[in-house]
Amino acid sequence: MRLKDKVALITGASSGIGRETALLFAREGARVVAADVNDEEGRETVALIEKEGGAAAYVHADVSKAADCKAMVAFAETTYGKLHILFNNAGIMHNDDGDAVSTEEAIWDLTMNINVKGVFFGCKYGIPAIRRAGGGSVINTASFVAILGAATPQIAYTASKGAVLSMSRELAIIHARENIRVNALCPGPLRTELLMKFLNTEEKKQRRLVHIPMGRFGEAREMASAALYLASDESSYVTGTEFMVDGGITAAYVTPE
Repeated sequence: MRLKDKVALITGASSGIGRETALLFAREGARVVAADVNDEEGRETVALIEKEGGAAAYVHADVSKAADCKAMVAFAETTYGKLHILFNNAGIMHNDDGDAVSTEEAIWDLTMNINVKGVFFGCKYGIPAIRRAGGGSVINTASFVAILGAATPQIAYTASKGAVLSMSRELAIIHARENIRVNALCPGPLRTELLMKFLNTEEKKQRRLVHIPMGRFGEAREMASAALYLASDESSYVTGTEFMVDGGITAAYVTPE
């Protein structure tokens, strides 16, 4: 088991990447704390883990609130004694997120509060806990749009993921000598509810698919496998990366300087 005796805290664990990662981490031996605002679905994630014989607990946490993030980390330490892995995965992509002209300030603020401030708060309270455990791994969900920009306008989301990538790089440098690794997981377009609700017409879907060399959307389970590598000791010399799992999209469009 690749995460035997590890404790992992995963935000946004009620669905998509978060749920698939929680299930996979538990199968690999981790005790999982699933955090979300969707309590019913979050508890369902825990029930699925327990059904497979794994160990998990649920905690309600709105990652845009400092008090909730502090409490979820405290819950992890109280419940399982330590924290080794923090997966700051919770995020939103709002249907009303468009270009700079059309996007309302409220949509911008909501997106930044969850996608950026949520990662900041997770690290603010999670990194000291990982330090107390003797080190570990922080994984922050960014996106391929942090590198490329998006074919379908989503200005707040794209800006937020750029911020997550930059934040991850700086944290990696700051904590490199403390046995704390920080990496940004950068998924390509995925066949998850989050993206499919945004790409709500066939035209929008095709505008994405035409750019992906593999010709398909990624799956949440594929992101979970990437997160497992970053969480495990197999990536012990990996920190500060933009870990691209994108079906080749950035390779097709990013040219070396």
